[in-house]
Amino acid sequence: MTYELTAGSLSKLKIVDKPLPPPAPGEVSVAVRAIGLNFADVFAIWGLYSATPKGVFTPGLEYAGHITAVGEGVTGVSVGDAVMGVTRFGAYTSALNIDQRYVLPLPKDWTMAEGAAYLVQALTAYYGLVNLGQLRAGQTVLIHSAAGGVGTFAGRIARQLGAYTIGTIGHADKIPYLEREGYDGWIVRNKRTFRSDLLRALGERELHLIMECIGGEIFSVGFETLAPMGRSIVYGAARYGSVGNRPNYPRLLWQYLRRPKIDPQNLPEINKSVMGFNLIWLYERAELMHEILGELATLDVGKPVVGHRFAFEDLPAAVRTFQGGRTVGKVVVEVKGR
Repeated sequence: MTYELTAGSLSKLKIVDKPLPPPAPGEVSVAVRAIGLNFADVFAIWGLYSATPKGVFTPGLEYAGHITAVGEGVTGVSVGDAVMGVTRFGAYTSALNIDQRYVLPLPKDWTMAEGAAYLVQALTAYYGLVNLGQLRAGQTVLIHSAAGGVGTFAGRIARQLGAYTIGTIGHADKIPYLEREGYDGWIVRNKRTFRSDLLRALGERELHLIMECIGGEIFSVGFETLAPMGRSIVYGAARYGSVGNRPNYPRLLWQYLRRPKIDPQNLPEINKSVMGFNLIWLYERAELMHEILGELATLDVGKPVVGHRFAFEDLPAAVRTFQGGRTVGKVVVEVKGR
């Protein structure tokens, strides 16, 4: 069973019954048992993500399950192995074929739901903080959407590296989550007060790095507050999200026209950087992905937090819940075995 649609509206997302062909050479077949949701899924469903496939496609970037078949030339994994993996779309399904480079063993004490909640979040957080942000001990990092999947791992990784972490959230009821995670400070985002709230959270500290996924005025204030040599790592733009089957196009146009604009000729004067990436780029570089995962394994970042679980048949409802911005941890869809 697979969810398919042509991009444009969540209402187009339908279950179809499609047989899975045998795996090609170098591929494995996976019986999917859990699917992780991501903001990229929403923008792909709406057709607002540049990497969205043309025509009919299956959304979804990460999953966990059991290997049911291996193709010619596959080594190191066997039928029956529990794995977690990433894919360039196609994870909203009960079974898939995937290049064996994109599956990893599920840790023995992890559930399938936890496996489906790890790779995209941990890779995004680490690549942004370390590979691009060059975060160092003693520095201060501002992490937006701190109670989400990426925010959870970004906070853990930054603290493991000796940084001071300030997390931002959209609703005050998420503060206990940040306290449990060990954030050093937090801000409930409000455009009118964000500048003063940020300065108060910083105190005498300089701001060295931002994990930026909000955009708009929040981006501008953060960038202006960065210390010399500071870096804003942009990996998303949640301000363009909303609840509903379709995007709110008039609102999107207004936000787009009023988006922050950085003059590159001014950057040497202010000695700051803006860097951006998405995980599709990293997917095309499997060797780098495994290198990052090896570095992550040397840190104690713990298990993913699965905050919300939905049945496979309720996947559209899971996406709508995710759109609402009130979730904590990871939203996971579970697939019952046949």
